[in-house]
Amino acid sequence: MGKEYRAKSFKSGNSVAIRMPAALGIEPDREWTIIEQNGEYVVREVEVPRRKFNIEKVWGSAINLKPIKPEDRLFEDRPSALDDKST
Repeated sequence: MGKEYRAKSFKSGNSVAIRMPAALGIEPDREWTIIEQNGEYVVREVEVPRRKFNIEKVWGSAINLKPIKPEDRLFEDRPSALDDKST
């Protein structure tokens, strides 16, 4: 078992709230699920979905950029472990 902390419940509007100790390192403005199991409460953080990049918001904003031709891209050859034929 981990460390034990005490928290006190209080009335907040039409709800009852529990103030979590700062020592737990919980960041504010997070969403939680609470599951009641056999008279005990399990509190889990709700995963925030990753934001998706919306190309519609930036499409056409870089009008002065010119595409690079593949032949203009120069790369130096580097030795590769896959090319090692000594084995």
